[in-house]
Amino acid sequence: MRAVFMLFDSLNRKALGCYGGEQIATPNFDRFAKRAVTFDNHYVGSLPCMPARRDIHTGRLSFMHRSWGPLEPFDNSMPEILKSAGIHTHLISDHFHYFEDGGATYHSRYNTWEFIRGQEYDPWIAMVEPPLKRFKEMYSDKQYDSPKPRQHQINREKILMEEDFPGPKCFEHAFRFFDDNRDADNWMLHLECFDPHEPFDAPDKYKDAYRTAYNGPILDWPKYAPVRESALEIAEIRANYAALVAMCDAYFGKLLDYFDAHDLWRDTCLVLTTDHGLLLSEHDWWGKTLTPYYEEISHIPLIVHDPRRADRAGTRVAALTQTTDIMPTMLDMFGKPAPREVTGRSVLPLIGGAAGPEAIIFGFFGGPIGVTDGEYSYFRYPPNLFDEQLGEYTLMPMHPTGFFNLQELSTARLAPPFDFTKGQTILRYDALNDTRRPPQMNGERWGNFVSAIYHNARDPNQLQPIQDEVIEARLRKAIVRILREHDAPSEYFAWMSLDRNE
Repeated sequence: MRAVFMLFDSLNRKALGCYGGEQIATPNFDRFAKRAVTFDNHYVGSLPCMPARRDIHTGRLSFMHRSWGPLEPFDNSMPEILKSAGIHTHLISDHFHYFEDGGATYHSRYNTWEFIRGQEYDPWIAMVEPPLKRFKEMYSDKQYDSPKPRQHQINREKILMEEDFPGPKCFEHAFRFFDDNRDADNWMLHLECFDPHEPFDAPDKYKDAYRTAYNGPILDWPKYAPVRESALEIAEIRANYAALVAMCDAYFGKLLDYFDAHDLWRDTCLVLTTDHGLLLSEHDWWGKTLTPYYEEISHIPLIVHDPRRADRAGTRVAALTQTTDIMPTMLDMFGKPAPREVTGRSVLPLIGGAAGPEAIIFGFFGGPIGVTDGEYSYFRYPPNLFDEQLGEYTLMPMHPTGFFNLQELSTARLAPPFDFTKGQTILRYDALNDTRRPPQMNGERWGNFVSAIYHNARDPNQLQPIQDEVIEARLRKAIVRILREHDAPSEYFAWMSLDRNE
């Protein structure tokens, strides 16, 4: 068996025609859906970027124990399990968070890996005296007014032709991998593109279909905050996202062409998904970290081609699935059992009609919990988001771009093992509000939201919250049950005002 795991970042489900999207032309994503099985109720797990990748490696939720951080020494890792079983695992990615402090230990779980430079604020190009006056004229100061955007401006000076963009380079390297290995067996390629994550920068030809009347400085990097832009500025930002999705679709089409030309469909699995979506002015917000996990953020695409089930091409699965299911699915493709710590489930039996879970939960460390049973979605907030009850349980005390500070480290104490730490005692650090973890690391705070229930079919845009004590009680019980399944800390139940024994 061979497999390709294709992961885009921030690929909104409703941007794809095969999921009902109408604003962006995605002929190649739609073409793949006709050849594979589309999962209609696939959701996120732990948010945002690196917590989602920990879910992908380990097959279990982590947001109740730990914020953004490295894989832990006791964690299972899907590519490492495959590597140990004699299956060659290779990572190609331009996702530079893997190479920051808080993303360490992920890429080294693969046999081999390639890192493509230049995305977002990747510290790539050294420019001691950048042309600040020209940058100020080119880029809107509504978005480019801090050091991280400045590094992107500098990187962009070296990205001139389409082939210079990191996304196209990822696919170029993937085709080289195929050329070298398509006649071999027992390999898994993890091809991961940071696009269409912001900043929404794509070659001009992809923008032609989405031109607006806007004629000002570049607007392609919305801040995670309430919408304050004009209608024309909103349209321009959304158009730039559309152009970047169009580029992703074009290059994914080249991958499908390669599968066609070399008949890889016959014996190679192909899995397409993303880590999360993004608010693009819906609910009057930008981003993914400060609001409830609305459908635009939490309900994401998953499309799977399994050559052993070619008879199911073009069909759809309604069962609930989520990011934690990727790990056992990839193991299942190669006939490998999931470790006992895994709480996710392989999606392959669902293709044959097996039932899915009754409910799933998802969330952000220190944020609300989302739960859905397929019919209703419920976002539950604790009485006080900033009540410092929570602990960071880790042997790797790092935030995205730095170590825990001395104040955090001074709170360390030994904690007994959890059911997923393989008998290992672990360290607990107080989750202080004044830290470098998202979103506080950006100086932002959670929005002023309250717990709410929505009906998924009648209110797909989640604009009309429901007050129903019976529904709330049922979904609350589902949250408690799933938290127990993940051996959530006792203080997490208290912080969320939940009864562990309910």
